[in-house]
Amino acid sequence: MSDLSMLINGLKVTAEKGATFERRNPLDGTVATRAPACSPADAVMAVEAAAEAFKTWSETGPGERRSLLLKAAEKLEAKLPQFVEAVAAETGATGMWAGFNVMLAAGMLREAASLTTQVAGEVIPSDVPGSLSMGVRQPAGVVLGIAPWNAPIILGVRAIATPLACGNTVVLKGSENCPRTHQLIAESFVDAGFPAGVVNYITNAPHEAGIVVEAVVSHPAVRRVNFTGSTRVGKLIAQTCAKYLKPAVLELGGKAPLVILDDADIDDAVNAAAFGCFANSGQICMSTERIIVDEKIADEFVRKFAAKAGRCRWAIRASRSRWCSAA
Repeated sequence: MSDLSMLINGLKVTAEKGATFERRNPLDGTVATRAPACSPADAVMAVEAAAEAFKTWSETGPGERRSLLLKAAEKLEAKLPQFVEAVAAETGATGMWAGFNVMLAAGMLREAASLTTQVAGEVIPSDVPGSLSMGVRQPAGVVLGIAPWNAPIILGVRAIATPLACGNTVVLKGSENCPRTHQLIAESFVDAGFPAGVVNYITNAPHEAGIVVEAVVSHPAVRRVNFTGSTRVGKLIAQTCAKYLKPAVLELGGKAPLVILDDADIDDAVNAAAFGCFANSGQICMSTERIIVDEKIADEFVRKFAAKAGRCRWAIRASRSRWCSAA
């Protein structure tokens, strides 16, 4: 069991009055992590630290931002064993899934690093003779990143990597279901040498998420909100952002269909459908939710897919570390 801390202005801190909450291992019910249950006041402290750091980070050249993001990718990869342990304990996912998350997230950081020199403006045609009109892109300010638990490293990094590349500072609100996993992301930025306050990390008790998010969104220094999660919660986030006229990016749930035509290789189609439906126990926003099959091959597909799904259930019962595709 891990006792966690938040990261505010480069310092590891506890919540007001030492408040905490527990995340239990979904497989055996034991306590996986005990994390700070921040108050609205704690959340405001994180925003104010980010706002202060923005004064200098926004003026930092693209070369330095690129170098730090590349270092963060290396530090993230170096924490693979800790990520594997945290992901398994907090969400019950496999080591393979954690490793895939780390690989993709490190790539996102390197991609963000390459963007630092591509932030450009444009020359705008002017009706005034001898006048030069330009559109210039500037860092916006503090960005709130809210990430879910199902692809925690990928989506946690995605919430903050590009804002940092563009000269913004960030507050990452960890998921109540995987606070240790998301803390490891924040630690990677600290280890890479990011200045204090550029990356801040807060955690909250599940029942206090609404008041904590509103405290952050309502702060004048917060200029953008990046949320990935359920459609239900996304609606609440959208309402809160609308209340304070804060632009938001929302990636919510989906109903992804898989279409199988009559000329498909049935066995390949079955394997693709099984992976799409059952990878990470189907707990991905782009997981296959509907399978649409040409009636000419429907009976054969259904028979083989049912057999495949049956083996997947057996494999999951027999070994929690197996993938359906290996069943």
